[in-house]
Amino acid sequence: MKRYLLPTVMLLCGMPIVGQTVHKGNVVVCGEKSHCFDAVQMLRSANVESLDGLTAEERSDLEFLYDYMPLADLTDYKPSFFLENVKTSIMARKEMTWGKNVPDLLFRHFVLPVRVNNENLDDSRMVFYKELKERVKGLSMKDAILEVNHWCHEKVTYRPSDGRTSAPLSTVRSAYGRCGEQSTFAVAALRAVGIPARQVYTPRWAHTDDNHAWVEAWADGKWYFLGACEPEPVLNLGWFNAPASRAMLMHTKAFGDYRGPEEVLLRTSNYTEINLIDNYVETAHMGFTVVDVDGKPVSNAKVVFKIYNYAEFCPVVTKYSDAAGRTFLTAGKGDMMVWASQNGKYGFRKVSFGKDKDVTIRLDRTVENNTAAVLYTDSFDIVPPQEKPNIPLVTPEQRAENDRRFAYEDSVRHAYLATFYTKETAKKTLTDKGLVDGMSADETEKIADLLVKSQGNHEVMLGFLLRHKDNLQRAVGLLSSLSEKDLRDMQTEILEDNFNAWSNELCPRVENEMIIHPFKQFFEKTFSKKNIGRIQKDPTLLVEWVKKNIRLNPDEKALMIAQTPVGVWNSRVTDRRSRKIFFVDVARSLGIEARVDAVTQKTQYRKDGEWIDVDFDGTVQKVSDNGFLNLSYKGNGIIDDPKYYSHFSISRINPDGSTSLLEYPEVGTTWNSTFKNKVELDAGQYVLVSGTRLASGGVMSAMQIFSVEKGKTTEVAMQLRTSPTAVTVIGNFDSESKFQKLDGSEVSLLSQTGRGYFITGLVGVGQEPTNHALKDIAKVASAFEKWNRPIVLLFEDEAAANKFNKNEFSGLPENIIYGIDKDGKIRKQISENMKLSHPGLSPIFIISDTFNRVVYKSQGYTIGLGEQMEMIINKL
Repeated sequence: MKRYLLPTVMLLCGMPIVGQTVHKGNVVVCGEKSHCFDAVQMLRSANVESLDGLTAEERSDLEFLYDYMPLADLTDYKPSFFLENVKTSIMARKEMTWGKNVPDLLFRHFVLPVRVNNENLDDSRMVFYKELKERVKGLSMKDAILEVNHWCHEKVTYRPSDGRTSAPLSTVRSAYGRCGEQSTFAVAALRAVGIPARQVYTPRWAHTDDNHAWVEAWADGKWYFLGACEPEPVLNLGWFNAPASRAMLMHTKAFGDYRGPEEVLLRTSNYTEINLIDNYVETAHMGFTVVDVDGKPVSNAKVVFKIYNYAEFCPVVTKYSDAAGRTFLTAGKGDMMVWASQNGKYGFRKVSFGKDKDVTIRLDRTVENNTAAVLYTDSFDIVPPQEKPNIPLVTPEQRAENDRRFAYEDSVRHAYLATFYTKETAKKTLTDKGLVDGMSADETEKIADLLVKSQGNHEVMLGFLLRHKDNLQRAVGLLSSLSEKDLRDMQTEILEDNFNAWSNELCPRVENEMIIHPFKQFFEKTFSKKNIGRIQKDPTLLVEWVKKNIRLNPDEKALMIAQTPVGVWNSRVTDRRSRKIFFVDVARSLGIEARVDAVTQKTQYRKDGEWIDVDFDGTVQKVSDNGFLNLSYKGNGIIDDPKYYSHFSISRINPDGSTSLLEYPEVGTTWNSTFKNKVELDAGQYVLVSGTRLASGGVMSAMQIFSVEKGKTTEVAMQLRTSPTAVTVIGNFDSESKFQKLDGSEVSLLSQTGRGYFITGLVGVGQEPTNHALKDIAKVASAFEKWNRPIVLLFEDEAAANKFNKNEFSGLPENIIYGIDKDGKIRKQISENMKLSHPGLSPIFIISDTFNRVVYKSQGYTIGLGEQMEMIINKL
């Protein structure tokens, strides 16, 4: 078959749209669904064939990228973009002294690939290479890795945000990123200078609620790890050494069909998921057999390994059984839930790595409707691995030099941050430009807040507002519909496309997809006015067109990077996620209110005031054809109003037997606010998981499976398990210990706290674990204020105290006393008395009383710290 160059190629599968405008170019007709995989392969090869004058090396590398890149990259980026990246990668390999020592295997899979995660692709490789090549010139490979990370710290520091991963250049522009963005950025920087690098994830911690991402880089025959944008004096050192030693799993996705020494978790048409847990903890290897109700092996069953985290058994690895029903996993020595499913049958079992040997999972449950409300109830004690960190040696001289550089790099970044708008400078600019003439103070405040949130993207946002002074209400409405991250990285052409479209469905975002090309005016012009009117009256016409014309890539394991809607339109081949986004974007472009429901992930459109479900594989159903859940809770004496994600969660059991979490809003979703007086759910089966996280990191969990019938209410009683022995005296601490108040005076803890229990915290300023801890404490500030006992937060020295900005942690309890642990005396005492293996690791929190009894301690990275301490103080 003749090959054609994107974007002129169109794959017309099925019936043509009524009144569509067919773009000029070649058309390949593909009438059968089975041909769609051939179409994807054709898309892969078409781009390489279109480029002339390539060297053999360039062609080979470019073909490698196109052989394995996800469909979104095929349809949404030009061949010239990937060729420029290939040329820069080859140049770096030749110009960097270590280039000749990097094996082809590692170059292909960990240097050449442009994509790191699910970020927008940008020109970062070319930009970073120009900026870094002289900086690392003449260094050893290991020193170059450290140097690149210092450069990364000059550009970016940690700040939590939503789950969309910003592109490296966008992260630089904002100067902030969550760990997934910091590590994506750092990997991009290392690859730019020819150093093999990969982003490593612990998908969920086993001992605390959250996950983390960092970087592994290869030097002289060995992989090393580092905290992205968190430079240390040596490699294999980060604040996460200790929590990493308690992990159950670390993994990464190697681009392409990687054949390295690591254990393979999954091979797909795009990537090889590999297991890196052996690099960090003591592990155990376990085999699993999936059988049916008659005990016969089940091949190609989906086997999902789940770690208890955020009050759910969270999927962290998906594997498939072989012809004998077998699969395996290597993991840290702790507990997981293993859930197997196929064709509406499922089964599960809690397993203990290092204790259990070989496990059989029987598919003895069915998703078919069952009139019984509660189908299953059981409890599980979940035990995480023990902490056994390996900390490399750092000399005092190395630490002092690293601290000096760290402070300088902070100053470089702060100088850039000083160019961002504050609320005051934003208001002045708006006034000087005449943008808020005649507006109320509240309206001015709202627009100023948009400029402040846009950070390094403020010129784009201000320019957009200035261009539309005559219709500022629509312009502000559009900006107000965006997430904070969108304000930081959305570019002019996207804003103008949405503003100038006639549709009043202003928001360009459906979920966490990439938005890299305009689309609303494209679809306005593509559809005739007559057909737009018909679709507005009857949106099922659009549903039916999508069902008939947009075919799914049959490769269900392919990486689901969301395609742009125009990319879907041009290729007519997509995946399930991108199809949802495509439908919503087209519907909104035609003036129809549509969404992907944030809780259920269902595609919906609104008609006559009612949300209608879209089922691309069957009929269109109404949301109102559902049942109800009445979740009762009597209290356990400690938690009055359980929080979703902290104390309980609900997952839907899908028709195939797998599970999907109901993703209620993270803020404000509690039993009392959402579930106490019935909540509407689709008919079907669900899993309710509840749990109490103990100070040890273990969990007392419970699981209930229940069914919801159409038009009926299911009654389920939720209980949070408790243990009378969970809080015990675990050590001692002298309450007469002295610290320095911020006014310079020296006082004892007892003199400031009075008799009774109190909290002491030793914190590190600007460090992610401390930031997490303080934000967690702020979340439950009311509980600490109700307790009305002091919280003493101690900084390392005066410089750290002066650097601390309380305004970055809004909502901290009022009963905090700030001070300085002069000469580290209190840290030393706690370390010795509590037998801390790593005294320098921050933060450290203890709960003790003035009889010198310690009942709780936490060191390092502990998500949910505030809630853990809340549970302890409620039991005292």
